[in-house]
Amino acid sequence: MLKRFISYYEPHKKLFFLDMFFAFLMSTLDLIFPIFSRYMINDIIPNGRMDILVIMTIIIMVLFIIRYISNYIVSYWGHMVGVFIERDMRKDIFSHLQTLSLSYYDNTKTGHIMSRIVNDLRDIAELAHHGPENIFISFIMLGGSFIILFTIDWRLTLMLFSFIPLMVLFVLKKRVRMVDTFRQVRKKIANVNAQLENSISGVRVAKSFTNEDYEIEKFSEGNIEYSDSRRESYKVMAEFMTGMGLIQNFLNLLVISVGGYFVYRKLINMGDLFAYTLYVNYFLQPIKRLTEFSQQLQDGMTGFERFVEVMEIEPDIVDRSNALDLKDVKGEIEFKNVSFSYNKDKNTVLSNLNLRIEAGKTVALVGPSGAGKTTFCHLIPRFYEIKEGQILLDKRDIRDLKIKSLRQNIGLVQQEVFLFTGTIKDNILYGRPKASDDEVIGAAKKAKIHDFIISLPNGYETYIGEKGVKLSGGQKQRVSIARLFLKNPPILILDEATSALDNETEVKIQKSLEELSKGRTTLVIAHRLSTIKNADEIMVLTKEGIVERGNHESLLSEDGLYRRLYNSQFKHLSD
Repeated sequence: MLKRFISYYEPHKKLFFLDMFFAFLMSTLDLIFPIFSRYMINDIIPNGRMDILVIMTIIIMVLFIIRYISNYIVSYWGHMVGVFIERDMRKDIFSHLQTLSLSYYDNTKTGHIMSRIVNDLRDIAELAHHGPENIFISFIMLGGSFIILFTIDWRLTLMLFSFIPLMVLFVLKKRVRMVDTFRQVRKKIANVNAQLENSISGVRVAKSFTNEDYEIEKFSEGNIEYSDSRRESYKVMAEFMTGMGLIQNFLNLLVISVGGYFVYRKLINMGDLFAYTLYVNYFLQPIKRLTEFSQQLQDGMTGFERFVEVMEIEPDIVDRSNALDLKDVKGEIEFKNVSFSYNKDKNTVLSNLNLRIEAGKTVALVGPSGAGKTTFCHLIPRFYEIKEGQILLDKRDIRDLKIKSLRQNIGLVQQEVFLFTGTIKDNILYGRPKASDDEVIGAAKKAKIHDFIISLPNGYETYIGEKGVKLSGGQKQRVSIARLFLKNPPILILDEATSALDNETEVKIQKSLEELSKGRTTLVIAHRLSTIKNADEIMVLTKEGIVERGNHESLLSEDGLYRRLYNSQFKHLSD
């Protein structure tokens, strides 16, 4: 764990060593000042050497300026080391999250993920900066002050340093409780983030059901749990800090009392006692630093443990070692004895499914809700891994193809459209980020959304709000279809792609989709059976698998499920 943490310093080692050098310089200057003070009180002032006093004053002022510069570098560039490490870790964890399978997101709350990327990494950054620096400065100050104190009076110094084991035992005893409490705080703030993200995303539902009070009550529960965990952590921290403060105050009292006695006995003089008192404060500074560092260590290492926990999650779906790029796609798709369930050994969604879709054909998939139609479509681009069997694309197992290459050749429009926060142009460009403006406009025209876009004050640069909240359902779906036109893939999967459109717009887009589908393998999932009349083949999927297949006319001629579904939708026309 520690080795992995240290590895993040490697790209910034020059800046890190610069920070350590000036931290060392600053600590050394702090140790020099009491020596000058002792010399001035014991020799220069009593002997009336004003010329030396002026020179010493100038030297000390120069040293103060050097310390100021050192302190600035440590405070600014030292913090930047932590910021750079935080940036690298955030990049790593975000990149890793992109590799994880959808099953991870199915089972992990968004708020928990956000907590690890934001809250945890912020505390890791503080540890990355202050940790090495505090330890380094503390040991210099402890070692340097011990040597100098020992030269002033060894008896008082041994008495003083005899309390260090007591402080170490105290720190070790409290450390275990601090680790546990800070870990609980992490979990609780993640729950608060998850509840907050969920409530904000569903605010329109809450308002429509007038459940604002219910949402406040749910949030309050998590908020109270978080505050309780913080209270416990602060209780332990208070015990720790006040205990250390008591020991430090006792050491100050010890120096003043015993040191005063030594002056009375003429074992040391006033200059020595003054310098000794200054050095005791320098001796106590690293103890205070280490006390503060212990809290940073608990925060930072707890956050880093959670960071590593995510980084060590292996994606369920990865490229095989001999995976190939998908080229010259014809589009023949075949399922061979495919079985799938979202939970292992439970709730099988598809069982021993066998079918073949010819290249360049438009195939529609219909059937009752819960039959597995959407799951069927999600298996083709390997969003989930099948339990048994094979899925072949152009007679090659899709597991033998590189995932990125496979998905680049598949265009998917889902019923639940997701648009990114940004402009209309940004969202259409998501289909092909390097496309030209003319290509974006052409895609929008094919999706029958161009006229609407240019009617807006900012046209294609119109901001659509979070998740496209400023657009209607139909408008969002047309933007997603424009995105598909821009991608222009050889295989299309349309999962209720026109479900949110009015009848007039649906007819227009249906013609555009039919134009786009020419020469491509197209899989259409639809509840509106009127939209799939022209499909080359229609398959009826139930829990028992494919129970019927044929074109629209042939299926209507049979007394089967398709005919019953069709008649139930168009019964009003015959009434």
